[in-house]
Amino acid sequence: MAAVRCLAFGLFLLISINSSVAEAASAPATVVITFGSFSERETALFVAQDQGFFPKHQLDVKLVRVSGPVALAALAGGDSQFYWGAATGATLGAIAAGLDAVFVASLIHKLEGTFVVSPAIKSPMDLRGMTIGVQSIGGGIWMRTMLALSHWGLDPKRDNIRFRIIGDEAVLAQAIAARMIDGSYLGYTFGSLLERQGFRILADLAKLGIPYQNTALLGQRRFIHSSPDLVERVLRALVEAVGFVLEAANKPLVMKSLAKGLRLPRVEDASEGYERVINLYERRIYPNVEGIRSTIGLLGTTNENIRRLKAEDLIDDRFVKKLEQEGRF
Repeated sequence: MAAVRCLAFGLFLLISINSSVAEAASAPATVVITFGSFSERETALFVAQDQGFFPKHQLDVKLVRVSGPVALAALAGGDSQFYWGAATGATLGAIAAGLDAVFVASLIHKLEGTFVVSPAIKSPMDLRGMTIGVQSIGGGIWMRTMLALSHWGLDPKRDNIRFRIIGDEAVLAQAIAARMIDGSYLGYTFGSLLERQGFRILADLAKLGIPYQNTALLGQRRFIHSSPDLVERVLRALVEAVGFVLEAANKPLVMKSLAKGLRLPRVEDASEGYERVINLYERRIYPNVEGIRSTIGLLGTTNENIRRLKAEDLIDDRFVKKLEQEGRF
């Protein structure tokens, strides 16, 4: 009888261990993705979360919105696995200073968004002597502003254009409406809200044809090399989310996710952002070498370390290549 009890206990223990191993094997991998922007550019993240594309690929993704410098510090310290950002002064500056990060995917390959100003400003030349709002010096909004000013032949120092650090796009929109600043870069969602209030959209930056490594996914090289399966699963989820966003039949659900993600009071307020993002997202999510090179060229005039960077060394597109070979896009 004792032998039978021992055998039964052994079987119970074996079954318990196997069950625990199976549960561990099937448990979703926790992934932290930080993002600093607050616009329709984040639509794919919101949709991937709301529509379950991350869990589908056994991922427990935590989306954390912080400033660009904090996001880069989290990436460097291993507190996050990915940074959803762009080739900004902050990003390239961190890489030039030793952060071994690379772009593994890109959803938007060009400069986009609106440049919103007070009604009195009629042309880019009227920006001379004005105060422009940004979220941070070196961040995405600042970078987009600098590229636009350069395209118009304006130089902030020479033309006495002052930058004022305000906050994210929602706060910048409020600052324009309150006449605290004369203008700012804004995404299409907030840009259209201000236009309806009588403010002027000085330019749709997407029409200027300025190459730029816009919304993209970055990771530390050592993490990418050590966890290729996890990187691949994240990209598979994002490819599916982009496909979902670009399918016209899904418009109501995409607008709902966008309104929720941007904390808009009405789903209808996401209409402009939705219409724009479906024309900005790329199914071929390859990192944009030319866009990175363009930013290096602009920032390298005053920063020798950034000037030494080579755009080709800042990408790892093997995962995207694999997905394309599988016919995922």
